[in-house]
Amino acid sequence: MSAPQAKAMTHREILEALSGLLLVLFVALSSSTIVSTALPTIIGDLNGSQTQYTWVVTATLLTATASTPIWGKLADLYSKKLLVQISIVVYVLGSIIAGLTQNTEQLIAARAFQGIGMGGVQALVQVAIAAMIPPRERGRYNGYLGGVMGLATVAGPLLGGVIVDTGWLGWRWCFFIGIPIAIIALIVLQKTLHLPVLRRENVKIDYLGASLIAAGVSVILVWVSFVDSSFAWLSWQTFAMVGGGVVLLALATFVEARAAEPVVPLPIVKQRTTALAILGSLAVGMAMFGGSVFLGQYFQIGRGYSPTEAGLLTIPMMFGLAGASTVAGRLITRSGNIKPFVVAGTIILVAGFGGLSFLDHDTPLWYVGIAMFLVGAGVGMSMQNLVLAVQNTVALKDIGAASSTIAFFRSLGGTIGVSVLGAVLARRVADSITSQLAATGAPASGSGSGISALNLGSLPPAIQHIVRSAYGDATGHIFLISMVIALVGVIAAIAMKPSKLRSTVDLAPATPTEPELVTTAK
Repeated sequence: MSAPQAKAMTHREILEALSGLLLVLFVALSSSTIVSTALPTIIGDLNGSQTQYTWVVTATLLTATASTPIWGKLADLYSKKLLVQISIVVYVLGSIIAGLTQNTEQLIAARAFQGIGMGGVQALVQVAIAAMIPPRERGRYNGYLGGVMGLATVAGPLLGGVIVDTGWLGWRWCFFIGIPIAIIALIVLQKTLHLPVLRRENVKIDYLGASLIAAGVSVILVWVSFVDSSFAWLSWQTFAMVGGGVVLLALATFVEARAAEPVVPLPIVKQRTTALAILGSLAVGMAMFGGSVFLGQYFQIGRGYSPTEAGLLTIPMMFGLAGASTVAGRLITRSGNIKPFVVAGTIILVAGFGGLSFLDHDTPLWYVGIAMFLVGAGVGMSMQNLVLAVQNTVALKDIGAASSTIAFFRSLGGTIGVSVLGAVLARRVADSITSQLAATGAPASGSGSGISALNLGSLPPAIQHIVRSAYGDATGHIFLISMVIALVGVIAAIAMKPSKLRSTVDLAPATPTEPELVTTAK
């Protein structure tokens, strides 16, 4: 039996539904950008280390990554509307717990739980939009998506800085502030979002595959965080962690190849467009997450600016993202061609990273602003359009799995990128602090550990200067690594097959399916 065609929504109905979807997307995205600016203050207040700083971000990305394909697969089976609402509730609970934490270990755990909800929101918003709007028209609506992303990424750092710098609020309100908006989004979605539900009987979700993927990636990221500091590169710990992670990922591939409903459907992944979009998404993920995380730290720790000032200084990157996303979306709708914009976006991204690779503690701010603008423009032109390219090649019944697969690998790229770049930054900062202290004849004990270095207020002025220069000079090195990885995105974009965006929500003719489908409206 053919999959039933959903009734086309009017422009007004689409905008009404989009209002709720974009509102919740704003909450999820801004929660990350708010925290990125406030994180130096948060970790300093909790006396955390550079490794813990990285893991507050990595834990969120990791659980979002692991849960994204599950949310996407559930969206192919059950009510997309209900799933969006559930993900919002999980996010709200995680926000409350994070705001009440008393140490970095609790904060990492709370952010990991919050990441489950954030992963659902980011994946399901894309799925819901794909179920409402044909690919050819989606570029125009992606402009609204880019606008919200730009607003979240501009307002988030500024809001985070203001909250931290306002004495009667404090950093805990960085987590509480999004709760009222999320509740409003729940109400709006209940009234405006109505999508068909394709239900298939006797379907199983591949929780085993998702768990194996999360476990394998986690073990390798833990190794990245501690190798060369807690143990040597060639050691039994390295052998155990790397070997164990590879075995877990191999088992995950084995399970996915045989699962009736795999969380990462290998037939879709093997398609040329999807495979290349995955490679591109890995690079974009590193740009989107690594840029916001470490630039905020660079401005505050490396340059001595306040959280509010750091938020203002990141505006060029956010304007680049919002502007490029909006303009590219409209041009794609007009032309029906997507590849040229993805190629251009990835090239601009490499150029931006190349500019940031020259950062040190004295780099002129105008130069930093231009490089950040290029990074933002590159992300804006490529991120959503890589998802769109894949959605254009699959049937409506597979939209959830295909969209979440791209989101999965983009988030995975961000997770690996933040972890690896954070580990490299921690090593270089520790070495720099130790060598500078040795040059002055001061004792290096503890200062290079990161535990006291991030709490600058507790350090003497001379030591503060050493710490700031160490962070400022080390940041450029991690963006040089990002530039090299982003080149993979350029190669993937160039290798993508050019294709015209279709003008229907589903493929025509509809793909026959074995299971009986029952359509309801939710």
